[in-house]
Amino acid sequence: MSDVEDFTSRSGRNETREEQLDRNWGELLQELRVLQTGVQILAGFLLTLPFQQRFRELDDFQVGLYLANVVMATITTAFILLPVSVHRRLFRKRLKETLVSSADAITKIALAGVGMLSVGTASLVFDVTAGRVTGLAAGGALLAILLVLMVYVPMHLNRRAAERNGSIPD
Repeated sequence: MSDVEDFTSRSGRNETREEQLDRNWGELLQELRVLQTGVQILAGFLLTLPFQQRFRELDDFQVGLYLANVVMATITTAFILLPVSVHRRLFRKRLKETLVSSADAITKIALAGVGMLSVGTASLVFDVTAGRVTGLAAGGALLAILLVLMVYVPMHLNRRAAERNGSIPD
């Protein structure tokens, strides 16, 4: 059996390794586009706050949380852009596997950043509108929900699929 035939039988698709890497790269780009939109909306919201009259009424904790969110939005944006930068550096060097595997890891970091940014922004809004205790409670509850949705659910689905297929989960 040739390497291509062996790969095709293992992947369950009728594609070469290069075709799979191209498909994976395209899928990662689509995921990054979705992430980028969410981060742009949250960052845009955050960047308008200092220009609101009530912003001057924020206490030190709220200003610190606001600035932490702005930093998180900036860092998350950088992680979302990073795979494109890596692609530019690796372009035409026959390093697609390196590109796809690094973009996969980078996208997971960007997802965590989006989660933290969502929690931080919601905490700030709850803190300002309903008080510190409510803001902290909302932040903690949202963090728990996001951990379940973004960590536990994918791991659980992966484990179930592996059990059905009789393989070891990734």
